Amino acid sequence: MKKGALGCGIAAIVGILAIVIIGFMVGPGFYNTAINLQEDATAQWANVESSYQRRADLIPNIVNTAKGYAEFEQATLTKVIEARSKATSITIDPSNITPAQLQQFQEVQQGMTSALSRLLAVFEQYPDLKANENFKELINELERTENRINVERNRFNESVNPFNKHLKTFPNNLINTFIGKFEEMGYFEADEGSQNAPEVDFDFGN
Repeated sequence: MKKGALGCGIAAIVGILAIVIIGFMVGPGFYNTAINLQEDATAQWANVESSYQRRADLIPNIVNTAKGYAEFEQATLTKVIEARSKATSITIDPSNITPAQLQQFQEVQQGMTSALSRLLAVFEQYPDLKANENFKELINELERTENRINVERNRFNESVNPFNKHLKTFPNNLINTFIGKFEEMGYFEADEGSQNAPEVDFDFGN
């Protein structure tokens, strides 16, 4: 039993030494690459946030323009304003974008998308509003912004992928476990309708 315990102890020591040696050999390369990939993903996250912020900035103008034409749709307008408030209240530390944080962020942004879709569907009933030049430009800008959001989300996922792969591959996974420095980043997931811009075609040509 003593020999067996001694053998296990020696094996454990050898295993630890192997990890330490591997760490000294490839650790700096692992760390520097991880930092570079993380910075790429973080920079792309800034573009995602900028796109969502642009959408949030459009909402007050859309609501204020619509109020003069759709005074009986106050409940719909209120829901949009509330959804915007929730969406802009969520902040994420770009250096620590965990899957749980990103899921929460995505949920409130999806709530904003749903509220906008309902609002635009209601305003289809107001031809005078549809004819308002300012409103038309705001809706066109909203459509462009939604498309930009989709593009930046996809680019973010593409930038996160190599970072997460770098952490998972051997021997990087052992080194990262040993130093405890990096955590995998979350991805945007394709919730139902979340990758499509809200329907904003008011058929302005009619």
